[in-house]
Amino acid sequence: MGCLDRAARWLRDETVGCEPILIAGTGALACYFAARLAPHVEVTLLGTWEQGLAALNENGVRLTTADGEECVFTVRATNDPADCRGHSCALVLVKSWQTERAAQQLAACLRDDGVALTLQNGLGNREILAELLGESRTTQGVTTTGATLLGPGHVREGGKGPILVAERPRLEPFIKLLRESGFEVETTADLESVIWGKLIVNAAINPLTAILGVPNGILLERPHAGELMQSIAEEAAAVARALGVVLPYDDPAAEVARVAYQTAQNHSSMLQDVTRGAPTEIEAINGAIVRSAREANVDVPIIETFWHLVHAMDSGKQGDWG
Repeated sequence: MGCLDRAARWLRDETVGCEPILIAGTGALACYFAARLAPHVEVTLLGTWEQGLAALNENGVRLTTADGEECVFTVRATNDPADCRGHSCALVLVKSWQTERAAQQLAACLRDDGVALTLQNGLGNREILAELLGESRTTQGVTTTGATLLGPGHVREGGKGPILVAERPRLEPFIKLLRESGFEVETTADLESVIWGKLIVNAAINPLTAILGVPNGILLERPHAGELMQSIAEEAAAVARALGVVLPYDDPAAEVARVAYQTAQNHSSMLQDVTRGAPTEIEAINGAIVRSAREANVDVPIIETFWHLVHAMDSGKQGDWG
């Protein structure tokens, strides 16, 4: 039994009024959020990755903390939406190219008055979910929290960051639970600003780390990588301005550098995908900026180049990857 599993079970028994939480996904962030939530509420992970599901059911979530301690948390895991019916809240943490499949599964799981919160990377995920679940059962948030998948059901804690979510009454119980689990959660009336703020950071960091095969912090140690990162941030910010989006920071290049420093040891999700031969989220990140730039008649040659480069590396496999 892991270092905190006894405490997790005790706290869960003592928690009153917390309904079970459903997490769509079995990858890095899904496992990390499951580990943090499990001491307070029953957690079920819904996915299609057979190795991940088997490891979670057999061993629970294994979390390696930032200081190297390993903890184990008991969770449920399934690939059958019929096992998840009646949930009032679902957290969507699958890759962007899996969103439609996750939406189809969640349609059978969420109550009519339930809500699905996506914290996924990129643009367009909320819209895909809303097509199948309805606008009233779909909402969006942003987080810069990082995690690295070490193996099926085994995750290492990465950089910590706040969670910003849209103001929705249905989310209030879940926001309270996230705060009790140690997450910093804020609500915002201007979610588009926050979404573009994270999109720019992801577009500047993730493709570079995936191509170079390095953790985030190395980009700050290599002058040419730093210049590319700054140029991508500035191109993306120009698109946001053309669309009338007011970013949550004044200096995009400085913000990207700050996040790279804060998450220096973290392997970006795109690097993790490339390393294990899985499809990347380049289409929902850099690809989304390219499409927005074309609509706004803004040139983004560097972003477009990295969009093509990562696609050239992408295996194109559409298998079960968490």
